[in-house]
Amino acid sequence: MSDSPIILAADLGTSGCKTALVTARGDVVAWAFEPVELLLLPDGGAEQRPDDWWNAFTTTARSLLEDHPETRDKIVAVCFNTQGEGTVPVDSDGTALRNAILWLDSRGEPHVRERCKGIVSVAGYGPMKLQRWIRLTGGAPSLTGKDNVGHMLWLKAEEPEVYKQAHKFLNVLDYMNHRLTGRFVASHDSIITTWATDNRDAYKVVFDDTLLGYVGADREKLPDIVPCTEVIGTLSGTASEALGLPNDVKVIAGCIDNSASAIGSGAVEDFAAHIYLGTSSWLAAHVAFKKTDLAHGIAAVPSAIPGRWLMMAMQTTAGGNLTFLRDNILYHKDALLQESEKPDVYKLMDEIVSNTPVGSNGVIYTPWIYGERSPIEDSNVRAAFFNLSLENTRSDMVRAMYEGIALNTRWILDPVEKFMGRSTGPINLIGGGATSEAWCQIFADVFDRPIRQMKDPIQANVRGSAFIAACVSRRAGSSGWAGLTLPASAEFASGSSAAQA
Repeated sequence: MSDSPIILAADLGTSGCKTALVTARGDVVAWAFEPVELLLLPDGGAEQRPDDWWNAFTTTARSLLEDHPETRDKIVAVCFNTQGEGTVPVDSDGTALRNAILWLDSRGEPHVRERCKGIVSVAGYGPMKLQRWIRLTGGAPSLTGKDNVGHMLWLKAEEPEVYKQAHKFLNVLDYMNHRLTGRFVASHDSIITTWATDNRDAYKVVFDDTLLGYVGADREKLPDIVPCTEVIGTLSGTASEALGLPNDVKVIAGCIDNSASAIGSGAVEDFAAHIYLGTSSWLAAHVAFKKTDLAHGIAAVPSAIPGRWLMMAMQTTAGGNLTFLRDNILYHKDALLQESEKPDVYKLMDEIVSNTPVGSNGVIYTPWIYGERSPIEDSNVRAAFFNLSLENTRSDMVRAMYEGIALNTRWILDPVEKFMGRSTGPINLIGGGATSEAWCQIFADVFDRPIRQMKDPIQANVRGSAFIAACVSRRAGSSGWAGLTLPASAEFASGSSAAQA
Protein backbone atom coordinates (compact mmCIF):
# COMPACT_ATOMS: atom_id res chain seq x y z
CA MET A 1 0.00 0.00 0.00
CA SER A 2 2.97 2.33 0.56
CA ASP A 3 3.06 3.74 -2.98
CA SER A 4 -0.54 3.15 -4.01
CA PRO A 5 -3.16 5.88 -4.33
CA ILE A 6 -6.28 5.32 -2.25
CA ILE A 7 -9.90 5.64 -3.29
CA LEU A 8 -12.59 6.38 -0.73
CA ALA A 9 -15.25 4.03 -2.05
CA ALA A 10 -18.77 3.91 -0.65
CA ASP A 11 -21.53 1.35 -1.10
CA LEU A 12 -24.85 2.83 0.04
CA GLY A 13 -27.51 0.14 0.19
CA THR A 14 -30.94 -0.03 1.76
CA SER A 15 -29.52 -1.42 5.01
CA GLY A 16 -26.82 1.23 5.38
CA CYS A 17 -23.52 2.63 4.12
CA LYS A 18 -20.32 0.62 3.80
CA THR A 19 -17.32 2.88 3.23
CA ALA A 20 -13.88 1.54 2.39
CA LEU A 21 -10.32 2.61 1.77
CA VAL A 22 -9.34 0.75 -1.39
CA THR A 23 -6.07 0.80 -3.30
CA ALA A 24 -5.98 1.27 -7.06
CA ARG A 25 -5.26 -2.46 -7.29
CA GLY A 26 -8.47 -3.36 -5.50
CA ASP A 27 -7.08 -4.22 -2.07
CA VAL A 28 -9.45 -3.18 0.71
CA VAL A 29 -7.28 -1.57 3.40
CA ALA A 30 -10.19 -1.15 5.83
CA TRP A 31 -13.93 -0.64 5.83
CA ALA A 32 -16.69 0.49 8.16
CA PHE A 33 -20.47 0.18 8.13
CA GLU A 34 -23.22 2.34 9.55
CA PRO A 35 -26.88 1.23 9.37
CA VAL A 36 -29.65 3.44 8.02
CA GLU A 37 -33.24 3.19 9.23
CA LEU A 38 -35.85 1.93 6.78
CA LEU A 39 -39.29 3.52 7.19
CA LEU A 40 -42.11 1.20 6.08
CA LEU A 41 -45.50 2.86 5.76
CA PRO A 42 -48.90 1.12 5.94
CA ASP A 43 -49.97 2.18 2.43
CA GLY A 44 -47.12 0.38 0.65
CA GLY A 45 -44.64 3.17 1.20
CA ALA A 46 -40.93 2.69 1.87
CA GLU A 47 -38.76 5.70 2.67
CA GLN A 48 -35.45 6.79 4.13
CA ARG A 49 -34.12 10.13 5.32
CA PRO A 50 -31.48 11.48 2.89
CA ASP A 51 -29.64 13.12 5.80
CA ASP A 52 -29.25 9.63 7.30
CA TRP A 53 -27.39 8.53 4.15
CA TRP A 54 -25.01 11.47 4.37
CA ASN A 55 -24.46 11.04 8.11
CA ALA A 56 -23.77 7.31 7.68
CA PHE A 57 -21.22 8.07 4.97
CA THR A 58 -19.41 10.84 6.83
CA THR A 59 -19.41 8.86 10.09
CA THR A 60 -17.82 5.81 8.46
CA ALA A 61 -15.38 7.89 6.42
CA ARG A 62 -14.14 9.86 9.43
CA SER A 63 -13.82 6.67 11.46
CA LEU A 64 -11.66 5.08 8.77
CA LEU A 65 -9.43 8.14 8.47
CA GLU A 66 -9.00 8.37 12.22
CA ASP A 67 -7.98 4.70 12.39
CA HIS A 68 -5.74 4.94 9.31
CA PRO A 69 -4.31 8.49 9.25
CA GLU A 70 -1.48 7.36 6.95
CA THR A 71 -4.01 7.05 4.11
CA ARG A 72 -5.39 10.59 4.33
CA ASP A 73 -2.79 12.17 2.02
CA LYS A 74 -3.06 9.29 -0.47
CA ILE A 75 -6.77 9.65 -1.17
CA VAL A 76 -7.18 10.84 -4.75
CA ALA A 77 -10.89 10.28 -5.38
CA VAL A 78 -14.30 9.52 -3.90
CA CYS A 79 -16.62 7.19 -5.78
CA PHE A 80 -20.07 5.94 -4.77
CA ASN A 81 -22.26 3.07 -5.74
CA THR A 82 -25.78 3.07 -4.34
CA GLN A 83 -29.13 1.35 -4.26
CA GLY A 84 -31.11 2.25 -7.36
CA GLU A 85 -34.65 3.42 -8.05
CA GLY A 86 -34.83 5.86 -5.15
CA THR A 87 -36.23 9.36 -5.62
CA VAL A 88 -35.30 12.54 -3.74
CA PRO A 89 -37.08 15.80 -4.64
CA VAL A 90 -34.70 18.68 -3.87
CA ASP A 91 -34.82 22.47 -4.04
CA SER A 92 -32.34 24.61 -5.97
CA ASP A 93 -29.83 24.31 -3.12
CA GLY A 94 -30.05 20.52 -3.19
CA THR A 95 -31.94 20.32 0.11
CA ALA A 96 -34.36 17.38 0.25
CA LEU A 97 -37.98 18.51 0.36
CA ARG A 98 -39.16 15.27 1.96
CA ASN A 99 -37.95 11.75 2.71
CA ALA A 100 -36.57 9.72 -0.17
CA ILE A 101 -38.96 7.25 -1.79
CA LEU A 102 -37.27 3.86 -2.20
CA TRP A 103 -37.28 1.02 -4.73
CA LEU A 104 -39.61 -0.92 -2.37
CA ASP A 105 -42.33 1.74 -2.55
CA SER A 106 -45.39 0.74 -4.60
CA ARG A 107 -47.67 3.74 -3.98
CA GLY A 108 -47.23 4.92 -7.56
CA GLU A 109 -48.74 1.76 -9.06
CA PRO A 110 -52.15 3.17 -10.15
CA HIS A 111 -50.51 6.25 -11.64
CA VAL A 112 -47.99 4.23 -13.65
CA ARG A 113 -50.68 1.88 -14.91
CA GLU A 114 -52.69 4.87 -16.11
CA ARG A 115 -49.65 6.25 -17.96
CA CYS A 116 -48.65 2.95 -19.53
CA LYS A 117 -52.00 1.82 -20.87
CA GLY A 118 -53.26 2.50 -24.37
CA ILE A 119 -56.62 2.45 -26.13
CA VAL A 120 -55.95 -1.27 -26.38
CA SER A 121 -53.51 -2.66 -23.82
CA VAL A 122 -51.40 -5.81 -23.74
CA ALA A 123 -50.29 -6.92 -20.26
CA GLY A 124 -51.05 -3.40 -19.03
CA TYR A 125 -49.14 -1.52 -21.77
CA GLY A 126 -50.27 0.23 -24.91
CA PRO A 127 -48.54 -1.69 -27.75
CA MET A 128 -47.09 1.41 -29.43
CA LYS A 129 -45.77 2.74 -26.12
CA LEU A 130 -44.26 -0.61 -25.19
CA GLN A 131 -42.60 -0.95 -28.60
CA ARG A 132 -40.95 2.48 -28.27
CA TRP A 133 -39.84 1.84 -24.68
CA ILE A 134 -38.25 -1.47 -25.62
CA ARG A 135 -36.58 -0.08 -28.74
CA LEU A 136 -35.08 2.97 -27.04
CA THR A 137 -34.52 1.95 -23.42
CA GLY A 138 -34.37 -1.84 -23.42
CA GLY A 139 -37.21 -2.12 -20.92
CA ALA A 140 -40.38 -0.41 -19.70
CA PRO A 141 -41.74 1.08 -16.46
CA SER A 142 -42.62 -1.46 -13.80
CA LEU A 143 -46.38 -1.54 -13.32
CA THR A 144 -45.72 -1.98 -9.59
CA GLY A 145 -44.85 1.72 -9.36
CA LYS A 146 -41.49 0.95 -7.74
CA ASP A 147 -39.38 2.76 -10.36
CA ASN A 148 -38.42 6.43 -10.20
CA VAL A 149 -41.16 7.24 -12.68
CA GLY A 150 -43.73 5.75 -10.30
CA HIS A 151 -42.40 7.86 -7.45
CA MET A 152 -42.55 11.07 -9.47
CA LEU A 153 -46.08 10.36 -10.69
CA TRP A 154 -47.21 9.65 -7.12
CA LEU A 155 -45.72 12.92 -5.91
CA LYS A 156 -47.37 14.83 -8.76
CA ALA A 157 -50.77 13.36 -7.85
CA GLU A 158 -50.58 13.06 -4.05
CA GLU A 159 -48.11 15.77 -2.97
CA PRO A 160 -48.48 18.40 -5.71
CA GLU A 161 -46.86 21.16 -3.64
CA VAL A 162 -43.69 19.09 -3.22
CA TYR A 163 -43.70 18.30 -6.94
CA LYS A 164 -44.13 21.99 -7.79
CA GLN A 165 -41.35 23.09 -5.42
CA ALA A 166 -38.90 20.44 -6.64
CA HIS A 167 -36.01 21.87 -8.60
CA LYS A 168 -34.72 18.38 -9.45
CA PHE A 169 -35.67 14.77 -8.84
CA LEU A 170 -32.51 12.86 -7.96
CA ASN A 171 -31.78 9.17 -7.65
CA VAL A 172 -29.84 8.06 -4.54
CA LEU A 173 -26.50 8.22 -6.37
CA ASP A 174 -27.28 11.64 -7.82
CA TYR A 175 -28.21 13.01 -4.40
CA MET A 176 -24.97 11.83 -2.78
CA ASN A 177 -22.92 13.25 -5.64
CA HIS A 178 -24.64 16.61 -5.18
CA ARG A 179 -23.78 16.56 -1.49
CA LEU A 180 -20.16 15.93 -2.50
CA THR A 181 -19.81 18.48 -5.33
CA GLY A 182 -22.88 20.71 -5.60
CA ARG A 183 -23.63 19.45 -9.14
CA PHE A 184 -26.98 18.09 -10.31
CA VAL A 185 -26.08 15.12 -12.52
CA ALA A 186 -27.26 11.57 -13.11
CA SER A 187 -25.15 8.69 -14.40
CA HIS A 188 -25.91 6.56 -17.44
CA ASP A 189 -27.32 3.84 -15.21
CA SER A 190 -28.94 5.90 -12.42
CA ILE A 191 -31.24 7.63 -14.92
CA ILE A 192 -32.53 4.43 -16.53
CA THR A 193 -35.64 3.96 -14.40
CA THR A 194 -37.11 7.31 -15.30
CA TRP A 195 -37.84 5.37 -18.51
CA ALA A 196 -37.39 8.55 -20.52
CA THR A 197 -33.96 8.02 -22.11
CA ASP A 198 -32.66 6.74 -25.42
CA ASN A 199 -30.04 4.13 -24.45
CA ARG A 200 -29.14 2.87 -27.93
CA ASP A 201 -25.74 4.58 -27.90
CA ALA A 202 -23.92 3.32 -24.82
CA TYR A 203 -21.52 6.26 -25.05
CA LYS A 204 -24.30 8.85 -25.05
CA VAL A 205 -27.53 8.31 -23.09
CA VAL A 206 -29.98 11.14 -23.82
CA PHE A 207 -33.56 12.09 -22.96
CA ASP A 208 -36.27 11.37 -25.53
CA ASP A 209 -39.11 13.88 -25.81
CA THR A 210 -41.72 11.24 -26.67
CA LEU A 211 -40.79 9.10 -23.66
CA LEU A 212 -40.81 12.17 -21.41
CA GLY A 213 -44.38 12.69 -22.58
CA TYR A 214 -45.28 9.06 -21.89
CA VAL A 215 -44.16 9.28 -18.26
CA GLY A 216 -45.34 12.86 -17.70
CA ALA A 217 -41.89 14.04 -16.63
CA ASP A 218 -40.70 17.64 -16.84
CA ARG A 219 -37.25 17.71 -18.41
CA GLU A 220 -36.17 20.75 -16.42
CA LYS A 221 -36.79 18.80 -13.19
CA LEU A 222 -34.38 16.03 -14.20
CA PRO A 223 -30.57 16.24 -13.91
CA ASP A 224 -28.16 16.25 -16.82
CA ILE A 225 -26.71 12.85 -17.74
CA VAL A 226 -23.00 11.96 -17.56
CA PRO A 227 -21.03 8.71 -17.98
CA CYS A 228 -20.36 6.72 -14.83
CA THR A 229 -16.64 7.37 -15.39
CA GLU A 230 -16.82 11.16 -15.52
CA VAL A 231 -14.99 13.31 -13.01
CA ILE A 232 -17.92 15.49 -11.97
CA GLY A 233 -15.86 17.81 -9.81
CA THR A 234 -13.91 18.05 -6.58
CA LEU A 235 -15.12 18.09 -3.00
CA SER A 236 -17.18 21.13 -2.11
CA GLY A 237 -16.13 23.17 0.90
CA THR A 238 -18.89 21.61 3.00
CA ALA A 239 -17.99 18.06 1.95
CA SER A 240 -14.28 18.70 2.44
CA GLU A 241 -14.91 19.89 5.99
CA ALA A 242 -17.30 17.04 6.79
CA LEU A 243 -14.81 14.41 5.63
CA GLY A 244 -11.60 16.09 6.74
CA LEU A 245 -10.13 15.81 3.24
CA PRO A 246 -8.58 18.42 0.91
CA ASN A 247 -11.03 20.06 -1.48
CA ASP A 248 -8.96 19.00 -4.51
CA VAL A 249 -9.99 15.33 -4.05
CA LYS A 250 -11.84 14.31 -7.21
CA VAL A 251 -15.39 12.93 -7.25
CA ILE A 252 -16.24 10.32 -9.87
CA ALA A 253 -19.86 9.99 -11.05
CA GLY A 254 -19.98 6.31 -10.00
CA CYS A 255 -22.89 3.97 -10.57
CA ILE A 256 -25.76 1.90 -9.23
CA ASP A 257 -24.76 -1.08 -7.07
CA ASN A 258 -25.28 -3.83 -9.66
CA SER A 259 -23.04 -1.98 -12.14
CA ALA A 260 -20.34 -1.71 -9.46
CA SER A 261 -20.60 -5.37 -8.50
CA ALA A 262 -20.18 -6.36 -12.15
CA ILE A 263 -16.82 -4.58 -12.24
CA GLY A 264 -15.81 -5.65 -8.74
CA SER A 265 -16.47 -9.27 -9.72
CA GLY A 266 -13.57 -9.16 -12.18
CA ALA A 267 -15.86 -10.24 -15.05
CA VAL A 268 -15.31 -7.17 -17.20
CA GLU A 269 -14.55 -8.60 -20.64
CA ASP A 270 -17.41 -8.99 -23.10
CA PHE A 271 -19.56 -12.04 -22.24
CA ALA A 272 -17.60 -12.83 -19.05
CA ALA A 273 -20.29 -13.70 -16.51
CA HIS A 274 -20.71 -13.30 -12.79
CA ILE A 275 -23.34 -14.36 -10.29
CA TYR A 276 -24.19 -12.12 -7.38
CA LEU A 277 -25.48 -14.23 -4.51
CA GLY A 278 -27.02 -12.08 -1.81
CA THR A 279 -30.56 -11.51 -0.52
CA SER A 280 -31.54 -11.56 -4.19
CA SER A 281 -29.26 -12.74 -6.98
CA TRP A 282 -28.53 -12.22 -10.63
CA LEU A 283 -26.57 -13.67 -13.51
CA ALA A 284 -24.96 -10.87 -15.51
CA ALA A 285 -22.35 -10.09 -18.17
CA HIS A 286 -21.14 -7.06 -20.10
CA VAL A 287 -22.10 -7.14 -23.78
CA ALA A 288 -21.47 -4.95 -26.82
CA PHE A 289 -25.12 -4.64 -27.81
CA LYS A 290 -28.50 -3.50 -26.46
CA LYS A 291 -31.06 -6.28 -26.50
CA THR A 292 -34.21 -7.34 -24.66
CA ASP A 293 -35.78 -10.77 -24.12
CA LEU A 294 -39.27 -10.06 -22.85
CA ALA A 295 -40.22 -13.72 -22.57
CA HIS A 296 -37.47 -14.44 -20.01
CA GLY A 297 -37.11 -11.05 -18.32
CA ILE A 298 -33.56 -10.43 -19.59
CA ALA A 299 -32.31 -7.04 -20.76
CA ALA A 300 -29.04 -5.29 -21.55
CA VAL A 301 -28.94 -1.74 -20.13
CA PRO A 302 -26.20 0.93 -19.88
CA SER A 303 -23.32 -0.11 -17.65
CA ALA A 304 -20.44 1.61 -15.88
CA ILE A 305 -18.02 0.58 -18.64
CA PRO A 306 -18.16 3.10 -21.51
CA GLY A 307 -19.55 1.61 -24.70
CA ARG A 308 -20.90 -1.49 -23.01
CA TRP A 309 -24.30 -2.66 -21.78
CA LEU A 310 -24.87 -4.95 -18.80
CA MET A 311 -27.01 -8.01 -19.50
CA MET A 312 -28.88 -9.02 -16.36
CA ALA A 313 -31.26 -11.81 -15.38
CA MET A 314 -32.62 -11.32 -11.87
CA GLN A 315 -33.64 -13.90 -9.28
CA THR A 316 -35.96 -12.21 -6.78
CA THR A 317 -34.90 -14.11 -3.65
CA ALA A 318 -31.76 -16.20 -3.12
CA GLY A 319 -30.00 -15.82 0.24
CA GLY A 320 -33.22 -14.24 1.47
CA ASN A 321 -34.56 -17.77 1.71
CA LEU A 322 -31.86 -18.58 4.28
CA THR A 323 -32.68 -15.41 6.21
CA PHE A 324 -36.32 -16.54 6.25
CA LEU A 325 -35.25 -19.97 7.49
CA ARG A 326 -33.11 -18.42 10.23
CA ASP A 327 -35.53 -15.76 11.46
CA ASN A 328 -38.94 -17.32 10.82
CA ILE A 329 -38.31 -21.03 11.38
CA LEU A 330 -35.11 -21.90 13.25
CA TYR A 331 -34.85 -18.88 15.56
CA HIS A 332 -38.28 -17.34 15.49
CA LYS A 333 -39.06 -15.84 18.89
CA ASP A 334 -42.15 -17.71 19.98
CA ALA A 335 -42.95 -20.13 22.78
CA LEU A 336 -40.51 -22.68 21.34
CA LEU A 337 -37.51 -20.34 21.57
CA GLN A 338 -36.77 -17.74 24.19
CA GLU A 339 -33.04 -17.09 23.65
CA SER A 340 -32.14 -13.48 22.95
CA GLU A 341 -29.01 -14.26 20.92
CA LYS A 342 -28.57 -16.29 17.75
CA PRO A 343 -25.36 -18.13 16.86
CA ASP A 344 -23.52 -17.67 13.54
CA VAL A 345 -26.27 -19.67 11.89
CA TYR A 346 -24.93 -19.35 8.33
CA LYS A 347 -21.66 -20.99 9.36
CA LEU A 348 -23.63 -23.79 10.99
CA MET A 349 -25.75 -24.16 7.84
CA ASP A 350 -22.57 -24.56 5.78
CA GLU A 351 -21.44 -27.38 8.06
CA ILE A 352 -24.83 -29.05 7.78
CA VAL A 353 -24.83 -28.76 3.98
CA SER A 354 -21.29 -30.16 3.71
CA ASN A 355 -22.31 -33.23 5.72
CA THR A 356 -25.59 -33.90 3.87
CA PRO A 357 -25.63 -36.03 0.70
CA VAL A 358 -25.91 -34.40 -2.71
CA GLY A 359 -29.57 -34.36 -3.68
CA SER A 360 -30.74 -33.71 -0.10
CA ASN A 361 -32.05 -37.27 0.22
CA GLY A 362 -34.74 -36.50 -2.33
CA VAL A 363 -36.01 -33.20 -0.87
CA ILE A 364 -36.63 -30.47 -3.46
CA TYR A 365 -37.00 -26.76 -2.72
CA THR A 366 -38.32 -24.02 -5.01
CA PRO A 367 -36.97 -20.64 -3.82
CA TRP A 368 -39.76 -18.34 -5.04
CA ILE A 369 -40.51 -17.01 -1.56
CA TYR A 370 -41.47 -13.55 -2.82
CA GLY A 371 -42.30 -14.18 -6.48
CA GLU A 372 -39.87 -14.45 -9.38
CA ARG A 373 -38.55 -12.26 -12.20
CA SER A 374 -36.49 -14.47 -14.52
CA PRO A 375 -36.69 -16.63 -16.57
CA ILE A 376 -40.45 -16.37 -15.96
CA GLU A 377 -41.91 -13.33 -14.22
CA ASP A 378 -44.64 -14.15 -11.72
CA SER A 379 -45.07 -12.02 -8.61
CA ASN A 380 -47.58 -14.47 -7.11
CA VAL A 381 -45.60 -17.72 -7.23
CA ARG A 382 -44.35 -18.92 -3.82
CA ALA A 383 -41.75 -21.27 -2.36
CA ALA A 384 -42.31 -24.88 -1.36
CA PHE A 385 -40.59 -28.07 -0.19
CA PHE A 386 -41.42 -31.20 -2.19
CA ASN A 387 -40.95 -34.91 -1.68
CA LEU A 388 -40.68 -34.81 2.12
CA SER A 389 -40.96 -38.14 3.88
CA LEU A 390 -40.72 -39.41 7.44
CA GLU A 391 -37.07 -40.28 6.84
CA ASN A 392 -36.03 -36.70 6.01
CA THR A 393 -34.41 -34.39 8.52
CA ARG A 394 -33.83 -30.68 8.97
CA SER A 395 -30.40 -31.16 7.40
CA ASP A 396 -32.03 -32.36 4.17
CA MET A 397 -34.23 -29.27 4.12
CA VAL A 398 -31.30 -26.90 4.66
CA ARG A 399 -29.27 -28.47 1.86
CA ALA A 400 -32.36 -28.51 -0.38
CA MET A 401 -32.57 -24.73 0.03
CA TYR A 402 -28.95 -24.31 -1.10
CA GLU A 403 -29.49 -26.66 -4.03
CA GLY A 404 -32.86 -25.17 -4.98
CA ILE A 405 -31.42 -21.67 -5.24
CA ALA A 406 -28.54 -22.94 -7.40
CA LEU A 407 -30.87 -24.98 -9.61
CA ASN A 408 -33.16 -21.99 -10.06
CA THR A 409 -30.17 -19.90 -11.16
CA ARG A 410 -29.19 -22.71 -13.55
CA TRP A 411 -32.69 -22.45 -15.04
CA ILE A 412 -31.79 -18.89 -16.03
CA LEU A 413 -28.56 -19.96 -17.76
CA ASP A 414 -30.01 -21.37 -21.00
CA PRO A 415 -31.95 -18.22 -22.00
CA VAL A 416 -28.96 -16.09 -20.94
CA GLU A 417 -26.60 -18.01 -23.20
CA LYS A 418 -29.11 -17.83 -26.04
CA PHE A 419 -29.34 -14.08 -25.43
CA MET A 420 -25.55 -13.75 -25.68
CA GLY A 421 -25.16 -16.26 -28.49
CA ARG A 422 -22.46 -18.22 -26.67
CA SER A 423 -21.52 -20.08 -23.49
CA THR A 424 -20.56 -18.05 -20.46
CA GLY A 425 -17.60 -20.30 -19.68
CA PRO A 426 -16.32 -20.06 -16.09
CA ILE A 427 -18.45 -17.85 -13.82
CA ASN A 428 -17.24 -15.54 -11.03
CA LEU A 429 -19.28 -15.69 -7.81
CA ILE A 430 -19.62 -12.70 -5.48
CA GLY A 431 -21.89 -11.52 -2.66
CA GLY A 432 -22.38 -12.87 0.84
CA GLY A 433 -23.33 -16.32 -0.44
CA ALA A 434 -19.97 -16.62 -2.17
CA THR A 435 -18.22 -16.81 1.22
CA SER A 436 -19.63 -20.34 1.50
CA GLU A 437 -17.35 -22.92 -0.10
CA ALA A 438 -20.13 -25.48 0.18
CA TRP A 439 -22.48 -23.27 -1.82
CA CYS A 440 -19.81 -22.47 -4.42
CA GLN A 441 -19.29 -26.21 -4.93
CA ILE A 442 -23.03 -26.76 -5.34
CA PHE A 443 -23.10 -24.05 -8.03
CA ALA A 444 -20.13 -25.67 -9.79
CA ASP A 445 -21.88 -29.05 -9.74
CA VAL A 446 -25.21 -27.65 -10.92
CA PHE A 447 -23.70 -25.47 -13.67
CA ASP A 448 -21.18 -28.15 -14.70
CA ARG A 449 -18.41 -25.60 -15.11
CA PRO A 450 -15.80 -23.86 -12.94
CA ILE A 451 -17.17 -21.38 -10.44
CA ARG A 452 -14.57 -18.84 -9.35
CA GLN A 453 -14.97 -17.99 -5.68
CA MET A 454 -13.65 -14.43 -5.47
CA LYS A 455 -11.53 -13.18 -2.62
CA ASP A 456 -13.51 -10.98 -0.19
CA PRO A 457 -16.70 -11.47 -2.25
CA ILE A 458 -18.79 -9.16 -0.08
CA GLN A 459 -16.39 -6.31 -0.95
CA ALA A 460 -17.15 -6.55 -4.68
CA ASN A 461 -19.20 -3.35 -4.75
CA VAL A 462 -16.63 -1.08 -3.10
CA ARG A 463 -13.91 -2.76 -5.16
CA GLY A 464 -15.93 -1.95 -8.29
CA SER A 465 -16.26 1.70 -7.31
CA ALA A 466 -12.53 1.86 -6.62
CA PHE A 467 -11.68 0.34 -10.01
CA ILE A 468 -13.89 2.90 -11.76
CA ALA A 469 -12.07 5.73 -10.00
CA ALA A 470 -8.63 4.17 -10.54
CA CYS A 471 -9.19 3.55 -14.24
CA VAL A 472 -10.51 7.07 -14.75
CA SER A 473 -7.23 8.35 -13.33
CA ARG A 474 -5.21 5.87 -15.37
CA ARG A 475 -6.84 6.84 -18.67
CA ALA A 476 -6.19 10.57 -18.23
CA GLY A 477 -4.89 11.93 -21.49
CA SER A 478 -5.95 8.86 -23.47
CA SER A 479 -8.66 8.68 -26.09
CA GLY A 480 -10.90 6.56 -23.86
CA TRP A 481 -11.33 3.04 -22.61
CA ALA A 482 -10.68 0.30 -25.08
CA GLY A 483 -12.01 -1.88 -22.29
CA LEU A 484 -11.39 -2.12 -18.60
CA THR A 485 -8.30 -4.15 -17.72
CA LEU A 486 -7.90 -4.97 -14.06
CA PRO A 487 -4.53 -5.45 -12.39
CA ALA A 488 -3.50 -9.11 -12.54
CA SER A 489 -3.48 -9.41 -8.76
CA ALA A 490 -7.00 -8.06 -8.51
CA GLU A 491 -8.69 -9.86 -11.39
CA PHE A 492 -9.50 -12.86 -9.30
CA ALA A 493 -8.05 -11.40 -6.11
CA SER A 494 -6.41 -14.68 -5.11
CA GLY A 495 -9.79 -16.36 -5.23
CA SER A 496 -10.12 -20.11 -5.38
CA SER A 497 -11.95 -21.96 -8.12
CA ALA A 498 -14.55 -24.44 -7.00
CA ALA A 499 -14.08 -27.77 -8.75
CA GLN A 500 -16.15 -28.53 -11.80
CA ALA A 501 -18.63 -31.36 -11.35
